[in-house]
Amino acid sequence: DFDSKKKRKVAEIYQALNSDPIDVAALRRMAISEGGLLTDEIRCKVWPKLLSVNTDDLPPLPGKELREDNKDYQQVLLDVRRSLRRFPPGMPDDQREGLQEELIDIILHVLKRNPQLHYYQGYHDIVVTFLLVVGDRLATALVEKLSTHHLRDFMDPTMDNTKHILNYLMPIIDQVNPEVHDFMQSAEVGTIFALSWLITWFGHVLSDFRHVVRLYDFFLACHPLMPIYFAAVIVLYREQEVLDCECDMASVHHLLSQIPQDLPYETLISRAGDLFVQFPPSELAREAAQQQAERTAASTFKDFELVSVQQRPDTVLRQRFRERLRGEERTKSILTKPRTNRFVKLAVMGLTVALGAAALAVVKSALEWAPKFELQIFP
Repeated sequence: DFDSKKKRKVAEIYQALNSDPIDVAALRRMAISEGGLLTDEIRCKVWPKLLSVNTDDLPPLPGKELREDNKDYQQVLLDVRRSLRRFPPGMPDDQREGLQEELIDIILHVLKRNPQLHYYQGYHDIVVTFLLVVGDRLATALVEKLSTHHLRDFMDPTMDNTKHILNYLMPIIDQVNPEVHDFMQSAEVGTIFALSWLITWFGHVLSDFRHVVRLYDFFLACHPLMPIYFAAVIVLYREQEVLDCECDMASVHHLLSQIPQDLPYETLISRAGDLFVQFPPSELAREAAQQQAERTAASTFKDFELVSVQQRPDTVLRQRFRERLRGEERTKSILTKPRTNRFVKLAVMGLTVALGAAALAVVKSALEWAPKFELQIFP
């Protein structure tokens, strides 16, 4: 039953935490598999391990002097003041106001220490999630690491790299459901509806905090492009709604920008992991590339190299996939040629990531990304 599964998973997480060295690969599997990391108490212990943050050497709490003559202070202040709904309902005003002050200080501290990073609206939606889960001091360290890795492309002075990541959305949809892809292309809806999903890791658009932290478990264990794969599976899940919509930009954009709150999150997480293995970024890059692709965090993601050499689960997942296709006399080429038989729905969509295979394949794939296609997408 559920309680016994939960107890077993908690025991496995603590076993991984207490091993010497810490079994980061197992922690990634736990973060991906059904239910994620289960509690905020566990997240306080595991999230730093997923980001390689040393909790014994945390930076001191930022001081109020950061607000003096800071070019971002007024914009951060405005965004934080508008973030009321990101705090638990019923929280006393004085407690919430205190957390908002801490939120401002964390953001300004990270920006001060990393002048190459540029604040963007929506960044505070990510920072507040960490603040609420792990507290201000640990959140400061985790957010700084995240900002120089997973979120790095969103914090450039221009949005070119963010647009580059959004450009992966349509190729992913095209591989799975060309009909939906062609409909969206005909409607000229673009991908801007998914911008807030991507740059806030869905924190801005989901009302239930439990769903937000569940997705953060998933994304922290994965390649930086996983949020765009998750965005794609949301669109694919709403296939019939999309096809029933009027085929014009305004109608389709309105539909897709209103994200449902009752999504089957565990199913979609599983599908996103499967799709990443099925169609890794390197196989979609020619359609999504821009000049200097190697500058993006997605192509220089090296932090998980140690984990990747511990286990090669991509071979496990691919073997399971081939077994499913054997009865249909398909070949392994579907795994390496993303356009093979584009009108067939992916059998792999039904595979589970309960063993964390997809998550760790993501880790391995991150090291192999770095396409060097000199294709200009943006004018």
